[in-house]
Amino acid sequence: MSLIRKPNELVINPRIKALIYGAAGIGKTTLALSAKNPLLIDFDGGAQRVHYEFMRDCVQVEKYDDLLQVLNHEDLTPYDTLIIDTGGKMLDSMSEYLIRQNPRLGRSNGMLTQQGYGQRKAEFCAVCKLINSKGKNVIFVAHRQTQNDGDEVRYVPLFGGSNYDALVTELDLVGYVEADGRKRLLTFDATSKNDGKNTCNLPPRLIIDELTTEDGVRVNGLNNDYWERVVMAKFRERIVARDKENKAFAAAIEKLREAIDGVSDARSANEFVTHINDFEHVGNSKVIAARMMCKRAQALNLKFNPDTKKYDE
Repeated sequence: MSLIRKPNELVINPRIKALIYGAAGIGKTTLALSAKNPLLIDFDGGAQRVHYEFMRDCVQVEKYDDLLQVLNHEDLTPYDTLIIDTGGKMLDSMSEYLIRQNPRLGRSNGMLTQQGYGQRKAEFCAVCKLINSKGKNVIFVAHRQTQNDGDEVRYVPLFGGSNYDALVTELDLVGYVEADGRKRLLTFDATSKNDGKNTCNLPPRLIIDELTTEDGVRVNGLNNDYWERVVMAKFRERIVARDKENKAFAAAIEKLREAIDGVSDARSANEFVTHINDFEHVGNSKVIAARMMCKRAQALNLKFNPDTKKYDE
């Protein structure tokens, strides 16, 4: 069985791996808990800071082994999304776990060696893969830290330190939560002020629902479902659009291939070239058709005349 897939046969992962970060108290955990059927994996001991009406089932983690216990032995059927809060604390706990497994991965001050950082990257990839195999989305929550570049100030996630760039390659989304007066904004595109990642082609900036007043009073009639209702809804719209594009592209290529297969001599080759713009092209299907026509002409020993722009026998 061939492992080569046509564009319309590509398997698109319907699950998402995201990181959201921002200043303390901006509402990152509450935003993450607005995902569908969440389970909070609390590495940071911050569950008690979540408004009681927004709190959901929680695992209070003491060490990284607890996360592995949950993933490998607990019944996760009721949950669609795992919230890991904070991702930075999880990575610290993961480092301790790796050093316990192999002391050579750590230095005398408790930090990882270069080999240890490589092993942590591998462990992070493995746990993301394990979560995906369970059919779950995952949202990592992180604090922000400040980077100074001369007079410029930039906010980046407190997530893995110098190992951050290697870790973020595993993620689909990186969103920055910031305040604009009373409004809170979720920014996925990288800017001069913040880091970001938007492989899902979501809107670069979204306004987050305010669930409480300035005095902390619950706003009636609003459910904490923003991530599922807005972010995931737009993500699924993209998947549907991508699937339609793939199928339309495959259909266009198939029609072109059928027409080229019917080319048997210079006359029919020139007729195809004359009418190539009459086909309904999708993406770069016209370029691909030109390549297929060249191969067909070579097979028929036809020569392209650059002066007349036609094939000769």
